[in-house]
Amino acid sequence: MMLNAFKTRLPGPEDALPGRSEPILADPGRHTVLDTPLAGPYPEHLEVADFALGCFWGAERRFWQTEGVWTTLVGYQGGITPNPTYEEVCSGLTGHTETVRVVFDPSRVSYAELLKVFWESHDPTQGFRQGNDVGTQYRSAIHTHSPEQQQAAEESRAAYQKVLESSGYGTITTEILPAADCPFYVAELYHQQYLDKNPAGYCGLGGTGLSCPIGVAKAG
Repeated sequence: MMLNAFKTRLPGPEDALPGRSEPILADPGRHTVLDTPLAGPYPEHLEVADFALGCFWGAERRFWQTEGVWTTLVGYQGGITPNPTYEEVCSGLTGHTETVRVVFDPSRVSYAELLKVFWESHDPTQGFRQGNDVGTQYRSAIHTHSPEQQQAAEESRAAYQKVLESSGYGTITTEILPAADCPFYVAELYHQQYLDKNPAGYCGLGGTGLSCPIGVAKAG
């Protein structure tokens, strides 16, 4: 009963699982598509962006297919439990989202263009779900790495809200929070580039079909 209850509401500190002090994946290795290191430190000219938009399998593929993205990896962010496992996140008792970390070259793709990919790849009005995937881990979120990213994310949310409202959608529920307050925990190896390893695997990603008036996303 408790697990079912926490599929649709966030746990408090008194409810959250204790987690562990050590990462569940110390060395994630290299990207199976881009052949770049998954873990940092990254080259100095690159920037980092974090997006949660439902099941991270399909979300990660959407970003690694975007021109100018150097590497992607998936993990858990925005919750309470340190170093959680996938099963713990799915229980609803950690408070985390399924997140894609996007490492990108800003000379080839802007943060605004990545925001456009983010907004158009899911329905950000659904709260604790994406399509048939129900649970707090599927909620929409952006974790920002600078004041500039925070401002750009908030402005893009306001712009896309107008587009959605004009087509009958409700209020965007996307969280926009500083990444410094939301540690990113790397997910298990089998989740990394899952749809490259399993081309016929599940992808629950689906947008509204409405264009976000921010930048011009370049697909490679």
